[in-house]
Amino acid sequence: MRKAAPSDSQLLAELGARTYADTFAAGNTAEDMAAYLAGAFSPEIQSTELAEPGSLFLIAELDGRPVGYTRLRQDPPPDCITGRHPIEIVRLYSVKDMIGHGIGAALMTACLEEARRRECDVIWLDVWEKNPRAIAFYERWGFVKVGEQDYQLGNDLQLDWLMARNVQI
Repeated sequence: MRKAAPSDSQLLAELGARTYADTFAAGNTAEDMAAYLAGAFSPEIQSTELAEPGSLFLIAELDGRPVGYTRLRQDPPPDCITGRHPIEIVRLYSVKDMIGHGIGAALMTACLEEARRRECDVIWLDVWEKNPRAIAFYERWGFVKVGEQDYQLGNDLQLDWLMARNVQI
């Protein structure tokens, strides 16, 4: 596990687009996926996100190969997220051939460690309501549904669950 550097913007753009498409392409139209990927995963966008105050990318590597990543961010949360000092898991993805090999667990452990290091009391995320595998993963880590919000993917307005847990469980 390593912290991403500004020079990782191209890697994060490629890894982000690949893992996102692997996760969601089957449940969405090609047009909606293409529109979302173009607007979310360019190297320029990744550079901007890397430079945001309170933002941290962690890259999981196995034998020098990037196999997953996560992004944490401290921004004002939605009203349903309680706590004095929350932190958001914006993204947490593993490459397709490594799902089920502990990469997600390693990323989640790193997120919780970083939340503790920053003295956060609540960690939260959003997850597509039609992603039962991810929901089950988060529930195993103690996250519970605390709200919902709209999520725009291309022309498709979707519903995400907001899930949260105390950092010190």
